[in-house]
Amino acid sequence: MLMPKEMKFFDLFDRQAEVILEASALFKEIISKPEITKENVERMHEIEHRADDCTHDIMHAVNESFITPFDREDIVLLAGRMDDIVDGMYFITNRFYLYKITKPEEESKKLAAIIEQCCKSLQKVISSLRSNKNIKETIKECIEINRLENVADDVRDGAISRILNDGGADPLHVIKQKELFEEAEAVTDYCEHVANTVEAILLKNN
Repeated sequence: MLMPKEMKFFDLFDRQAEVILEASALFKEIISKPEITKENVERMHEIEHRADDCTHDIMHAVNESFITPFDREDIVLLAGRMDDIVDGMYFITNRFYLYKITKPEEESKKLAAIIEQCCKSLQKVISSLRSNKNIKETIKECIEINRLENVADDVRDGAISRILNDGGADPLHVIKQKELFEEAEAVTDYCEHVANTVEAILLKNN
């Protein structure tokens, strides 16, 4: 039976999942616009700071708690991997601004939409940590994240193939876009890493 103090970890992870979902919605909104502004970057940076705060709070709770709901190493791993997701979205948003990309490619918009879908499923996965009663549903959401990551792979590969084989494309533009496509797909990898970590935690503690 969980002690009251253990419940704070689930509250902290739920809060971090909410921040991740908020970041994904903003990221999708930003990429859908014709120009990435400094204000957009600052908005994403503010969310990234809050994600960092969530991670620090979890680490502090680990250090201060005698009893934890599952292995300390797993708590630290999960918190770090969740933080990677928002870091990735901030990195891409900032790169769009620094590279002066005035019109995000359609594939970037598709990847942003996939990232948001991943984060919605991820929120459900994280909330399941509180109980082992719905492991089947959790596994279902993990599988969905894995599927979305595969879709992102295909979108990235198709996008890179298109720009590399566009004979009239500016080489510098190709380099920039290739990095942006790869980094966006990497965010779905981070979501998959979190899903796999939660799945392992639940199976280990079931």
